[in-house]
Amino acid sequence: MTTGRLCGIARHDRPRGPMETVDAVSVSREEGLHGDYRGTQFSGPKNWRQGTLIEARGWADAMADLGLEEAFAIPWQERRANLLVDGLRLPREVGAIVAVGKTLRLEITDECNPCSRMDAIRPGLKAALTPDWRGGALARVLTGGDIAVGDEVRIEE
Repeated sequence: MTTGRLCGIARHDRPRGPMETVDAVSVSREEGLHGDYRGTQFSGPKNWRQGTLIEARGWADAMADLGLEEAFAIPWQERRANLLVDGLRLPREVGAIVAVGKTLRLEITDECNPCSRMDAIRPGLKAALTPDWRGGALARVLTGGDIAVGDEVRIEE
């Protein structure tokens, strides 16, 4: 089994609102990440975008492509992703299951393609996030749970 660590959690309470980083959060099928606008907006039968995941390595590679020396020269949450994962490669296929902490299980529903807002943060950021799912993955909540920075992240086979 492939494992990694959750090294960041972020959420926003309204469209285009500022991202808030937190150390822990509850996640449910009904509201996604507690306090996150997208989780409630996309709840229900389709609930295809209750959360987003991004790899720390992919973010660091995007920063390098932009010529920024530090891996986190632009804070990762500016990508507007919810969960930052380190130490493993996220699945690149719809239907794959990612487990976080003791009980949270997320199903990958699609690639999270970077939008033009990324270039407003830094010219070229959208292109730097485009290859190989660097922009992250969209997910729906299968089983809720409480998660915290430092929790183990696993890809279920």
